[in-house]
Amino acid sequence: MQVMPMIHDQELINRYVNGDEAAFETLLSRYKAKIYTSIYLFVKDRALAEDIFQEVFIKIIDTLRKGKYNHEGKFVQWAMRISYNMCVDYHRRNKRRAHINPSEDFDIFEILRVGNDGADTTMMRSETHNHIRRLVDSLPPEQREVVILRHYADMSFKEIASLTRVSINTALGRMRYALINIRKMMSEKEVVLQ
Repeated sequence: MQVMPMIHDQELINRYVNGDEAAFETLLSRYKAKIYTSIYLFVKDRALAEDIFQEVFIKIIDTLRKGKYNHEGKFVQWAMRISYNMCVDYHRRNKRRAHINPSEDFDIFEILRVGNDGADTTMMRSETHNHIRRLVDSLPPEQREVVILRHYADMSFKEIASLTRVSINTALGRMRYALINIRKMMSEKEVVLQ
């Protein structure tokens, strides 16, 4: 069986601009989960996340069709910036910040699930994930934002700094303080449980 090499994003964009609709479908399927998940974690509402996700890809399509895309080799970072900006705009309009809360209809860890485990392992993992979500949700907004972008959207600190318009050192500092705060909350929780 011959393995087909993965087509580079820029080649897919070029094909789409030249009329190949399937090329855009490939690009969309490549990044759909990553972009949708990051949007959902910011707005914590499935219907709203789907609306913003559609707006993001309408903007992407519009930009590509107008020939205004010039981020060669950095499509996913560009798409993540668009989605981040749309989430920020939504929160500015509604004057509230995102909170990460588990919901019955969406669980990020379902996307990240690895292997088939027994019921006890699955239940322990679910409890751990819920605990981690509560800890992340209780962080200050700037720290929570960096944790989401780094661990859920899988972005580098350079990408996070660019996206949030802060220095890399600031993004690293926010992650450092987030980890310190999470450790502190976990230690306090252990003391309470003992």
